[in-house]
Amino acid sequence: MTVHSTPRTGATLRLLDKADKEIVKLDRAVLGAFYKFQHDFRRNPHAGGFDLKQLEGHDRLWSARVNREWRALMIRLSGDDWLLVAVKHRGHVHKNLERFNYGINHITGAIEYVDLQVVEESVLRRGLTPPTTPPAAPSAPSGPPVETRPDEEPIFGAYTDQQLVDLGVTQPLLPIVRKLTTDDELLGLAEYAPRHTGEVLLRLRDGVPYEEVMEQVTAPVAVAEPEQNLDSDDWQAAVDRSQTVVITDDESLQSVLEEGDFGRWKVFLHPTQEKLVRRRYSGPARVGGGPGTGKTIVALHRVRHLVRQLPPGHTKPVLLTTFNRNLAAELRARLLSLGGPDVLARVDITHVDQLATRIVSEADPGNTKRRIDDAAALREWRELLVETGQTRWNAEFLSDEWNQVILGQAVSNRSDYFTARRAGRGRSVTRSERAGIWQLAERFAQRLETKGLETHRQIAERAARLEMARKTRIDQRAEAREERGGLDNLHAEAGSGAWLRYRYRHIVVDEAQDLSAAHWKMLRAMVPSDSDDIFLVGDTHQRIYDNQVTLGSLGVHIRGRSSRLTLSYRTTREILRDAIRVLGGADYDDLDGDADTLAGYRSVLHGTEPSLRGAPSWDEEMDLVVEQLRAWHDVPRESTAICVPTNEMVTQLADRLARAGITPSEITQDGPRGDQGVHIGTMYRFKGLEYRCLIIAGAAEGLVPRASVDLWERTDPSRHQRELHRARSLLFVAATRARDALAITWHGEPSRFLAPLLTKG
Repeated sequence: MTVHSTPRTGATLRLLDKADKEIVKLDRAVLGAFYKFQHDFRRNPHAGGFDLKQLEGHDRLWSARVNREWRALMIRLSGDDWLLVAVKHRGHVHKNLERFNYGINHITGAIEYVDLQVVEESVLRRGLTPPTTPPAAPSAPSGPPVETRPDEEPIFGAYTDQQLVDLGVTQPLLPIVRKLTTDDELLGLAEYAPRHTGEVLLRLRDGVPYEEVMEQVTAPVAVAEPEQNLDSDDWQAAVDRSQTVVITDDESLQSVLEEGDFGRWKVFLHPTQEKLVRRRYSGPARVGGGPGTGKTIVALHRVRHLVRQLPPGHTKPVLLTTFNRNLAAELRARLLSLGGPDVLARVDITHVDQLATRIVSEADPGNTKRRIDDAAALREWRELLVETGQTRWNAEFLSDEWNQVILGQAVSNRSDYFTARRAGRGRSVTRSERAGIWQLAERFAQRLETKGLETHRQIAERAARLEMARKTRIDQRAEAREERGGLDNLHAEAGSGAWLRYRYRHIVVDEAQDLSAAHWKMLRAMVPSDSDDIFLVGDTHQRIYDNQVTLGSLGVHIRGRSSRLTLSYRTTREILRDAIRVLGGADYDDLDGDADTLAGYRSVLHGTEPSLRGAPSWDEEMDLVVEQLRAWHDVPRESTAICVPTNEMVTQLADRLARAGITPSEITQDGPRGDQGVHIGTMYRFKGLEYRCLIIAGAAEGLVPRASVDLWERTDPSRHQRELHRARSLLFVAATRARDALAITWHGEPSRFLAPLLTKG
């Protein structure tokens, strides 16, 4: 029926998760009409022209005119509070009234909407046999009938309807769920089903036991004691538990619809992610998960949440840091987009080496030493051994011992080195051997000092010692004041009027797996040990730097406060499957001494198989790269990228592309050199980036992994395994930067890591 009520102005218009996925597919003219509709509707929903109607047979579902042919479907929550669930052609609306299902999920307490015909068609596109029985009667609550192929067993035949409903599966979808026989069909359902239903079914399909799905997926988002507390008619309470966003202005809606995955994640966090963001932790907490599971998004939302809990002020008590310089700049831009300038003004955003440099510069403002990288430091080690005639240890071993143990753990004296942990270092050393190594390390440090040189690792180690000393002073003053019975001016420097405080109240770390032990010691000393002090996200399968740490030994205790995300929303399952095969079943730690796993990690997206092609020579391989880029002619060049093993190959490939009429844009430590063209860089440069289409070129044996890695196999088996792990992780990171399409090329012999891809059935 049509609304006949006294006109009022102003309405609350909310957008339900997944409604945007259909809206963005509308024709440009229809999308333009929709933008105008939502703008005018928010101003006055009772103005003429909307033809606002309650749909026949539905208590809360209404339609409103977008233009002559298209209608907005909305659930009326109360008064002029509306929830937009779809934009449909008017012919679809009137022919499918019985297929529109909505309600409050009795497990999660969230509002759910399902267009059963859309879900059915999505499943059919994935290969399900078309239905042969007539449509269900309008009064039936079930979904459209579909048939299985007689030679295939239903995927979820082992579970009863009640078991699935108890997990939170949307009840009207059960008839379709019962007919699913392949992964493709399941992905077709998950595309348009409520997100919780999709996650439950995907976990069960992965073989996760029913009890674990209940504990890991359903329990975290379930309403406490639903039988007593859940009112199935309280839609205002339900909307607060739902994945919705209030459309406050045209720009907020545009950001959701036009900023891709990040635009959606700004507002439509998964309930599991939302709980991680808002939870109060009694100490340091860790969120793990594979590429594309939303770890960085969770970190950004966590930062915004922490800022909103702060009292008014102009300080920056929240630190957001990461290892990668490019990623730090990206984090700043994304936080500005997510929280606006007010949130950004309360957050210190910097990469961790820049932070360490700042600390050291405060203590030694006149420092003029020249910074050198690890390769230059290794050359200095070799020269030192030649000059001293030492042959017991090789330069690589000593360099690693200095970086990983002495500098990595901020070891400042000989006696501390005798007791320092050497986990992951391979061969053990005796006390007398440690004495000799320490003597060489002292001579090496003196050598750098004499030459006016220093490394990033030295800076991190010195910053850690400075911050640990600062923390000791703060704690001592706190104890002294407590003994005197006064807690006011707790952090005042005696006799100076200056204030000595912890630098931050909260620290959030992205890509945590790449930080060294010295970095963690520095960060631990920068924030008081209290609730919500350190929040870190990372994936050790993506560790591409040789920093092996055990957080508990560094004062960052995450036991009992670790969570893992398992659904990738970025990379297709075809790309994800091959990327995981590259890892080869190697063992990875969880940053605290236990094993990390990608079990249950899967994608909700479907795409084409990755392309694998070899060539006799590098010159001919570059021709394959040009050919592949031309095949992706319909993809914007800035949405495509090529990663290679070496800087020399970047230069050569950029020249080849330019001669082929394709603009290259090299990725430097500060990001791409231009806004236009195909991005090219070494694999290390791609951390934290993503592209619609990506080529991994030069994936040849001797380059991935580099030939020198195998020199360690006999002399230092432990390091050999670590280097292979790093090389696998680097290839894994590169492969998972691709969203829609991945091509891998090589010349000569393909990398050993590609063997599982080349031999797959």
